This record gives sequence, C-alpha cells and structure tokens, in this order.
Amino acid sequence: MASGLTAYALWGLFPLYFPLLEPAGGLEIVAHRVVWSLLFIGLLLTVLRRWSQVRALITDRRRLLVLAGAGLLIAVNWLVFVYGVNSGHVVETSLGYFINPLVSVLLGVIVFSERLRRLQWVAVGIAAVAVAVLTVDYGRPPWIALALAASFGLYGVMKKLVRVEAAPGLFVETAMVAIPAAVVLGVLHSNGSGTFGNAGAGHALLLASSGIATAVPLLLFAAAARRIPLSTVGLLQYLTPLMQLAIGVFVYDEAMPPARLVGFVIVWVALAVFTADSLRHARSQSRRPAGAALPAGV
Repeated sequence: MASGLTAYALWGLFPLYFPLLEPAGGLEIVAHRVVWSLLFIGLLLTVLRRWSQVRALITDRRRLLVLAGAGLLIAVNWLVFVYGVNSGHVVETSLGYFINPLVSVLLGVIVFSERLRRLQWVAVGIAAVAVAVLTVDYGRPPWIALALAASFGLYGVMKKLVRVEAAPGLFVETAMVAIPAAVVLGVLHSNGSGTFGNAGAGHALLLASSGIATAVPLLLFAAAARRIPLSTVGLLQYLTPLMQLAIGVFVYDEAMPPARLVGFVIVWVALAVFTADSLRHARSQSRRPAGAALPAGV
C-alpha cells in the first residue's frame, strides 16, 4: 500500500516538477526523459542482474514489436503531458487521468471484445456527457485530456498483450525510442536551441533527474500491483489526478468556471458509478466458491 501511494503521489507532483525543466521545450524534455530513463534502468538491471530477461525480450520478435508500440505510445503520452503542464493546462491534464479508467474499459470492448456490465456502460455514457459539457466550456474538445487518456489506455493494451517485469519492459520500451530521442537532442544542440549545459549545472542535473523521476514511480507501482488487490490499486489511481487538479487550481491559479466544474462533477459521478460497480463485482467474486462457473460476460 505504501508503494502504491508513493507512486501515485509522485505522479501527482509532476505538474510541479516539469516547469522546473524550462527553458527546455516539451520535445527536448521528453527526449532527455527517454535517454536518462534508459541509462538509469540499465544501471538498475546491472545491479539486479536482470539482463537475461532483456535478452529474452529482444529475441522474441512479437514481444519486441509490441514493446516498440508501447514505447511510442508512452513517449506521446509524456509529450502531451509536458506540453499540457508547461502551457498552463494542468487542470485539463488531470481530466485526462480521471477519464483514463473509463477509456481503458472501452478499449477492452473494442480490442479484446470484452463485455461490460450494465453499470460500466452507464459510467462510460456519463463520461461522454461530461466530455460534451467540457467541449462547450472550452470552445473545443478537451484534446489534451483525450490524448492523454487514449495514449495511456492504448499503452495499457500493449502491456496486456505482453506481460513483462517492470524494469526489463521499461528498458526495452525506452530503447526502441532512444535513437529518435538522441537525434532530436543532436538537432537541437546543433542549431543552438538545446538547453542542456547551456542553462547552468543545476538545470542540467534537473534534466538528468528525469530518468529517475520516470523510473521510480513505475517500479513502486509494479511492486504494489503484485501485492495488493487490483480493486485497491484502482482506488489509489484517483490520487494522481486529484493532486494535479489541486495544483492546477490552487498553485497555478487556472480558471475553474462553473461550466467546467459541472463537467468535472459529471466525470466524478461516472467514476463513482464505475468504482461502486467494480467493488461490488470484486466482493461477489471473492464470495464465489472455488470452481464455481462464471456468468457470461465476466
């Protein structure tokens, strides 16, 4: 439980961390995040002596292709998040992670032909109403939130297709996008717009720390997911967007007009319905005798 809370709390603090990396732009920050994550995870794999798991992954063409897709999706997610935070849309980024669980179950229907229970469909429908309300309020669809939810939801699909340990999987994912990241950094520094080493030693250290900031919450999350019930993990995940919302409103003074607040309240109603149904279903499954047949659609 402590590992899970720490992981989600660290993710919740990211809106305070990424503005510290300016004047680096979003693309440069993500490129550094990829490169330094690769180095940090490589060091960790050496200490833990887990390179054999990496070799097993890279010799399996199917798993390698899926992890390449996962690496691309998580890089897109990072880029959108950094852009959202550093452009003054922290509240909208929090919305993305509020609706992410509902997008994930919808992707389960589309990709894996899963069948949703009635209340799950109700929650998805309520969330669609919320997106419509927020579209009217923003004067545009909440693209940042939708892109974050979609990219992270699809990332989860990829991780479901290939179940791997956190450290080896993250290493291979980042390795697949490390060459484009290195090219980006090379181009930025060749034309004089790169900031690493040009904005002081403190700024360079902050950019390098992005690898640790990326890897540590993921490793803590993996440790928690193996030890506590999935329903508990599902409840803990709301800590991150709640913290991001609070930071956006109370630290960065982002606007929260009545119409936008209504949209968020509708999202929270959808999440309440979804969570209540998930907890009810988990309790019913825990009371089911061993060997009992599961009903259709479960």
